[in-house]
Formats: sequence, C-alpha cells, structure tokens
Amino acid sequence: MDGARMARIGFLGLGIMGGPMARHLAAAGHDVMVYNRTAEKAAAWVAAHGGRSAATPALAAAGAEMVLACVGADKDLRAVTLGPDGAFAAMAPGAVFVDHTTVSAEIARELAEAGAARGLLVLDAPVSGGQAGAENGALTIMCGGSAEAFAAAEPVMQAYAKRIGHMGPAGSGQLTKMVNQLCIAGVLQGLAEGLAFGKAAGLDLGQVVDVISKGAAQSWQMDNRAPTMAKGEFDFGFAVDWMRKDLGLALDEARRLGAVLPLAALVDQFYGDVQGMGGGRQDTSSLIRRLVP
Repeated sequence: MDGARMARIGFLGLGIMGGPMARHLAAAGHDVMVYNRTAEKAAAWVAAHGGRSAATPALAAAGAEMVLACVGADKDLRAVTLGPDGAFAAMAPGAVFVDHTTVSAEIARELAEAGAARGLLVLDAPVSGGQAGAENGALTIMCGGSAEAFAAAEPVMQAYAKRIGHMGPAGSGQLTKMVNQLCIAGVLQGLAEGLAFGKAAGLDLGQVVDVISKGAAQSWQMDNRAPTMAKGEFDFGFAVDWMRKDLGLALDEARRLGAVLPLAALVDQFYGDVQGMGGGRQDTSSLIRRLVP
C-alpha cells in the first residue's frame, strides 16, 4: 500500500489506545470507518473526528483495504475477526489486517493462518508507549508476519508511530511485546523499592530522583513515574489489570518455552496484591502502594 495514497480503513476498538490511533489515521486523510462494542463511543468518535461508524466488525471491514484492531484480549480479538459478523469474512483477498491488541502469540499465529486461507495479509503489531504515546502519535510498534504484510501496513502505521520494527514471522510481534512488559515490570518494582527505601531513610525523594536520574539508574519509568509515585498519584494510563493480563501471557509462553521468569512471577503476585487493595484500574506504578502507605 502506497503511503502517499489515502486508504479505505476499518478500525475496530476505540479505547484509550485505539481511539487516538484511529484519530491520527483520519487526520492523515484516510477514509476511516470505526466499530466499537459500545455504539455510543463510536458515534462520539465520529462526531469529534469525522468518518463513519459501523454496527458490526464485518460492516467496518467491507470494502476496506486495511482493517486494524485494538481490543481487549484473545477472546475479544477472536470475536471481531472470526466470530459472527467478524471482519475476516467481509474482507476481500489482498486486504491487510493489523492487530494492535496485546494478545497471545498463539492467536496471532491462528489469525495469520486463517487470514492466509482467505488471501489476506495479517500482521500482529502490539504497541508500546501508553496512552500518551497513542495521543501524541509516538508509539513503538513491534510486528510479526510476512514481509509483504509489513510492507503494506508500515506506511499507514507511521501516522501514529515513532518506531516500527519487523520482528519476524507471525507471533513475533506478540513475543517481543512480552519482552517489553517483562522489562517494564522489573524496572517498576526496583523503582518502587528504591523510593520506599529513600522515604524510610528520610531522604528528599525529589532530590534523590533528580540526582540518580542523571546516572546509570535512569529509565523512562524513573523520568515519568517517580515524581508521581512519590506523591501517591496513579492515574496515568496503563492499568494494573492490563499488566496482569500481559504478564500472564508471558508466563504462559515461558512455560511452553521452558524459560524461567522468577522476577516476573513475583511481580505478578505483587500486582495481585495491588488489585486486592482496590487498585486494579490504577496505573502500573502503583506497585509502590504495597511498600509505602
């Protein structure tokens, strides 16, 4: 697909990530038809950004050159693609399907196989960068699928990405996203413990972070979350409930691979504690709540 040419696009799922991504596509001039399980949200998106809405995934996909999805989990993705009124049955051979949901590598491979049987190009393309990255069009996208599918999708995805990588065959994007989430979980636990220790020692946490963030301890999480963690503010996008879903995917895959992830398993339990404290919808930096009242 020529990136200079505007495309007819179907977009499935208008949550905190999908809504802004679809907005960037409309702003780039693409003809966007959206679908959301809650029809009122789709109507509100159209009122704000133009385009059209569809009552089913199939209607959003009919006649589209590319269909993109950003939904919740494996079951949601399977419903909007292969379920009754799913997108795949309505897509023409040669059309491209891009999944931005974080799901299992297993379903990514399943959809690639099902798409190939229909003559579709399928790409698993989970994203990193959170709500702010989606809003600002600065997401990192890790893609799995054929070189042909990647070449077709990349120019369109550039509307909301700062970095796009082709990681290998179907499922490779999801596996790379698991690596991403494992690294984030470990960094956040270390940051939570460091801040809790600093507070117990009577240090000025603002000064501590200002100094150590200029050295080897620096990270995106420190730069963006340490100040709010110190203030007990946890309303910055990616929720604990979603992180537990993602860690569960990684731990399941690790068992299949024979990989050992002791820290991830421990941090997953800690996030369970945060859920038990009523923090399931708080962002992932709320790990510190277990350590600092």
